[in-house]
Amino acid sequence: RLITAPELPALTLADYCYHNMFRGCSGLTTAPELPATTLAEACYAMMFDGCTSLTTAPELPATTLASFCYYGMFIGCTGLTVAPELPALTLAYTCYGTMFQGCTSLTVAPELPATALTYGCYAMMFDGCTGLTSAPELPATTLENSCYEGMFQNCSALTIAPELNASIIKGYCYASMFEGCTSLTTAPELPATTLVNSCYREMFSGCSSLNSVTMTATDISASSCLKNWLEGVSKTGTFKKNASTDIPSGPSGIPEGWEVILKTTD
Repeated sequence: RLITAPELPALTLADYCYHNMFRGCSGLTTAPELPATTLAEACYAMMFDGCTSLTTAPELPATTLASFCYYGMFIGCTGLTVAPELPALTLAYTCYGTMFQGCTSLTVAPELPATALTYGCYAMMFDGCTGLTSAPELPATTLENSCYEGMFQNCSALTIAPELNASIIKGYCYASMFEGCTSLTTAPELPATTLVNSCYREMFSGCSSLNSVTMTATDISASSCLKNWLEGVSKTGTFKKNASTDIPSGPSGIPEGWEVILKTTD
């Protein structure tokens, strides 16, 4: 039964080099140092998948990422309490996808300073992190397809959502982002004026405590942009919207029973 990992001093990595390396090593308590600063495709993907005894992640100093480099790296690490710093400012295709999925002991997320996003970069990153109470800042103002899709899905203790300041959005960018966040009461303000295909799809579905939404878009004609985005929220609440925008009632629009507050265009 592996308890201590071997040293891994390599500075130059190859595609898939450490992929699945310690997967299922439930007795592993200490991770090796990972000093590389330039990563390769899927180099750390699923590396510690199911290492339930791992409590502290190794430092991850890399600033040059690659596709899937951290994908599922700590998935199912239910003992992990401390996440590593993630200093990269420019992200790669699905680089952080499902990175901490199911890390139920994680209470604080790492800072996420990146402003240059790409497809699926944060998709399902913290899915099922039921101990997470607050989210990190998300400074990017221009989004990409599926970049935040399912990012905090099923984070049932999350009470504070990050500000979402992006005015340029892409398809599925926020889809299911907070789905199942049953402790969330207030949605972040959504400033985008023109919605795109499935951008808010199921974004707050299952957020049973949610009772406040501000969405001032003027063009909601895109396919499935609001599909089931407020399904299963609180039966009463307030919805602030642009006075000129006609939004249907129901889970794919404004929940029935909610008070509507109109905002006039500046």
